[in-house]
Amino acid sequence: MNKMIQKTMVFLVVALLSCSVALAEKYEEGVHYERIVPAQPTSTVNKVEVLEIFWYGCPHCFRFEPYVERWLRKKPENAQFVRLPGVFRPSWEVGARAFYTAKLLGVFEKLHKPIFNAIHLQKRKLNTEEAMMEFFAEQGVDKKDFIKTYNSFAVGTRLRRAKTMTARYGIDGVPAVIVNGKYRVSNRMTGSNAETLKVINFLVEKESK
Repeated sequence: MNKMIQKTMVFLVVALLSCSVALAEKYEEGVHYERIVPAQPTSTVNKVEVLEIFWYGCPHCFRFEPYVERWLRKKPENAQFVRLPGVFRPSWEVGARAFYTAKLLGVFEKLHKPIFNAIHLQKRKLNTEEAMMEFFAEQGVDKKDFIKTYNSFAVGTRLRRAKTMTARYGIDGVPAVIVNGKYRVSNRMTGSNAETLKVINFLVEKESK
């Protein structure tokens, strides 16, 4: 009887180890995510940084946003989420400046989703400073405050950094997610928004070990 119990215990241990290995190997480098060489510095301390690179004018980013919102409600405790506006070309600068303007004016949480909705649901062309100013004004932001901040040194500095990091991360499109400055994840490799989030969680766990 004791031998039977021992054999059963051994079988269970082996089965559990096999499952752990299978889970650990579910996502592969070069298949589901890419390594960034060299790794880039992060802005977080004692947490795993999960950085999303996006553009307000991107329909894929718009569709990814609800998934991000759900992930944020259940994200790993040791994960720190950061957004970075991608800047591939001059036409993307308006969105990036709007992002940093909203941040500095303290209205980002209020305006982030409405900007996406205005562009993709209402089909508004928020592709100039004036158009973006009018939109901010509709949301209660003083036009003078908008203009001063939008064209400020602080926003200009952040915009230059966004351009630099967009290039350093080696992304070829948005949305893209960078985990701890080391790994690049996108739907191009994962195949879907839902799967992208699973890979992100996998990499957060990997970086937590």
